[in-house]
Amino acid sequence: MTAGYPFSAVVGLADLRLALLLNAVSPGVGGVLVRGEKGTAKSTVVRALAALLPDTATVSGCRFACDPAAPDTACPDGPHDQDGPGEVRRARLVELPVGASEDRLVGSLDLERALAEGVKAYEPGLLAAAHRGLLYVDEVNLLHDHLVDLLLDAAAMGTAHVEREGVSVRHAARFILVGTMNPEEGELRPQLLDRFGLTVEVAASREPRERAEVVRRRLRYEADPEGFARGWEHEDAALAERIRSARALLPDVVLPDAELERIARVCAAFEVDGLRADLVTARTAMALAAWDGRTEVGAGDVRQAARLALPHRRRRNPFDAPGLDEDRLDEALSEEPGEVEGSDRPGDGPGPDADAGRNPDTDPDPDPDPDPDGGPDGPGPDGGPGGGGAPPAPRPDSGAGADATSTAPLDVTPPPTEHPRSAPESAAAAEQPAVAAAEPYRARLIAVPGLGHGAAGRRSRAETGTGRTTRERRPTGARAGHLHLAGTVRAAAPHQIARGRRGPGLVVRRDDLREAVREGREGNLVLFVVDASGSMAARARMRAVKGAVLSLLLDAYQRRDKVGLVTFRGSGAELALPPTSSVEAGAARLAALPTGGRTPLAAGLLRAHEALRVERLRDPRRRPLVVVVTDGRATHGRDALGEARRAAGLLAASGTASVVVDCESGPVRLGLAARLAADLGGPVLGLGELAADGLAGLVRDFRTAV
Repeated sequence: MTAGYPFSAVVGLADLRLALLLNAVSPGVGGVLVRGEKGTAKSTVVRALAALLPDTATVSGCRFACDPAAPDTACPDGPHDQDGPGEVRRARLVELPVGASEDRLVGSLDLERALAEGVKAYEPGLLAAAHRGLLYVDEVNLLHDHLVDLLLDAAAMGTAHVEREGVSVRHAARFILVGTMNPEEGELRPQLLDRFGLTVEVAASREPRERAEVVRRRLRYEADPEGFARGWEHEDAALAERIRSARALLPDVVLPDAELERIARVCAAFEVDGLRADLVTARTAMALAAWDGRTEVGAGDVRQAARLALPHRRRRNPFDAPGLDEDRLDEALSEEPGEVEGSDRPGDGPGPDADAGRNPDTDPDPDPDPDPDGGPDGPGPDGGPGGGGAPPAPRPDSGAGADATSTAPLDVTPPPTEHPRSAPESAAAAEQPAVAAAEPYRARLIAVPGLGHGAAGRRSRAETGTGRTTRERRPTGARAGHLHLAGTVRAAAPHQIARGRRGPGLVVRRDDLREAVREGREGNLVLFVVDASGSMAARARMRAVKGAVLSLLLDAYQRRDKVGLVTFRGSGAELALPPTSSVEAGAARLAALPTGGRTPLAAGLLRAHEALRVERLRDPRRRPLVVVVTDGRATHGRDALGEARRAAGLLAASGTASVVVDCESGPVRLGLAARLAADLGGPVLGLGELAADGLAGLVRDFRTAV
């Protein structure tokens, strides 16, 4: 086997190495989440840590690595004899792949044997293999939410549970959890971020000498892995011994009341939710003291612990990146106890596990310049789209956000014939600078019709591995998925006499097995097609439009969708954001979106059709939802409206579910967005109809084929 890259040979990344070592000293810290761009040695450092962990003594033959000195009384392989044979082995590094199933993670019960033989046939999963070792999850942000929940629950409780149709197994699962992620590929939900003890941001050094040294060492390692590792044996051995010494010293470390109050002041100053941050910061500070060979926590330990424990817990908008203002941290650390208000008696308030799922309102970006609408893109002499402005976006607590302007009856008078302009576009139609979005609000649910089979999420109905059982069926694969117990018993019962049943066991054959079909929710690909032409360029209208799209992006974030962004203006359309799980990237592209020029509506729809065609090849199970944000006007081309209608028909013929968000406002309305929606086979919604009424507001009556 090729020698691994030595931990001591890693150049730079001081915070990451320290966070990993502190977890090795005190696994109760709660693990490390490593965030950073690709190619920054995240995986290399994590794998190198395993070689430094102390060896573990285990009961011989136990698949769950029970400690001979204190075996688990509920171990599925038990009971164990304390005087029985034991063995010593290296600490394990277990890797959880992104595509792992629930059974692979927590283990599986063979219900076929349970029915036929009356035994609990349990096959341990990766949580059992990682017990008393290190569990590494690369690209943790790409795992399905329910797997992340299972993983973090086991890490927090130190126990894994497997439940299948009334048969249950429990075993110990205590491990050091390390997750890595590239934020460009999507964020973890704040509730899941909070469950990681520490977080570290890593980036490649911009110092040429340091970069050269990284390359130099890597080339030496690749040329002679064993020889390179031998050259760092002494340094790695010294680190391993320091970990063992710190572990032994940790029970003697004292956290003075003054430092505990300092921790509480810092956490309160950063307005973190719940008390988990206080606990993690305290445990980290104690581990730091033990790592330095001290038995008392000092102010420096608290500061370093807060730098690692608080960045991902500060109260923030979901589109904000984790981070910590170190100047503000120093101010909080230097405050006197009397400067912080609201300190209650110890024991008052919520418990340490009080979950925090609240997202604060995003501060609005005031725009004191409500320029009147007046783009020259309207086909009529009255400047159609220029009448009035878009209604202000409703606040999150304003209900459905009904607005008299946005809900006025549509004028169904046929629009005049489009003619290309011969004169140059006026200055108002030229590119305008980006306008800040209005304050986002909770958007209503827009779902794809029918029943899908895509990745687990929270938007549209789908057959999934989790959810309520709706029916039974014969297994579709080589092995039954979630066994439908009642259906299997019903299928086997009539044949028991003919099969010569004797005793309590049920004689079950392969043909008797039935698996449960479960219905839950899936995540979709939400592709935004946004009109950025001159008819949308008025500041008040574009501000409201961006606020609406930002609200829908926030909804996609919460429902675990992939998102994409197509914009059209001038003479063409572009895929501003290819389909991605990072809605943060979508928000950034939206914020920088300029406006101006003609309205090539057909080009925007055709670009969306092409983007969806490519994405179907990559992810065929994920159903798309196209959200077209426009006033319905088309002014680029000799037959602009006709081309747009034909492009809409192409999207509809492909079976793509669509919805049109009508941005037209003012007393004179042409109703072009409603006509576009009819061509797409989907509904049309006004800007004022996007806000949710509670959690409902389901858009129904799609006419698109599934």
